[in-house]
Amino acid sequence: MSEKKTLLSVNDINVYYGPIHAIKGISFEVKEGEIVALIGANGAGKSTTLKTISGIMHPKTGSVIFTEKKGDKYEDIDISHANASKLVYRGLSLVPEGRQVFLQMTVQENLEMGAYSAPQNMKETLEDVYNRFPRLLERKKQVAGTLSGGEQQMLAMGRALMSHPSVLMLDEPSMGLSPILVDQIFEIIKELHAQGTTILLVEQNAKKSLSIADRAYVLETGRITMEGDAKELLNDPRVKKAYLGA
Repeated sequence: MSEKKTLLSVNDINVYYGPIHAIKGISFEVKEGEIVALIGANGAGKSTTLKTISGIMHPKTGSVIFTEKKGDKYEDIDISHANASKLVYRGLSLVPEGRQVFLQMTVQENLEMGAYSAPQNMKETLEDVYNRFPRLLERKKQVAGTLSGGEQQMLAMGRALMSHPSVLMLDEPSMGLSPILVDQIFEIIKELHAQGTTILLVEQNAKKSLSIADRAYVLETGRITMEGDAKELLNDPRVKKAYLGA
């Protein structure tokens, strides 16, 4: 069996908010077909890390390398200072914290906005998204601002999938949702993974994320303090004490 290709490599990045040193020399990688989880308390730097990878912020030092797949070939690209909108064309898509759907637009209009980098297959992609999220099909003419929190999360995920990402980044997908909806969202993440989507998951719900991830990294105040197989971390006494209430 061939070694999985590394699609995303974060190398010793340091990120600042003005004088505040938010990310302090972290390094990690995401291989093709994996779910990799970043866990940690609120304020640990998880969302900042995703914003840096997706081009919303830029590291002061260090690099982010994205491996773009072109047919059967791979090309390593330094995206450390790339424009966020350009990265979608390369296959890197972020579902942001707080969903951030276009509230005044309909469900279908939101999804069509997600296809701006891949308009040629929009009809087929829409069908795929509606098959995955039947609730969105039922509400396709409904204004997004009238959807429930769970429906908006499905819409944000569907919109990201419209661009056919090779790496899908999810920032706190369970935030503010009821336990039943959290279960549904994690089932969808598992299905995406089973179909070959590579996923970088940032999530405060450590138990849920570690239970579905292949590997995980623990962030504390801008530094990676632990890393390894997700199931092993799920059973690690230090992780249990800090994040699982045990």
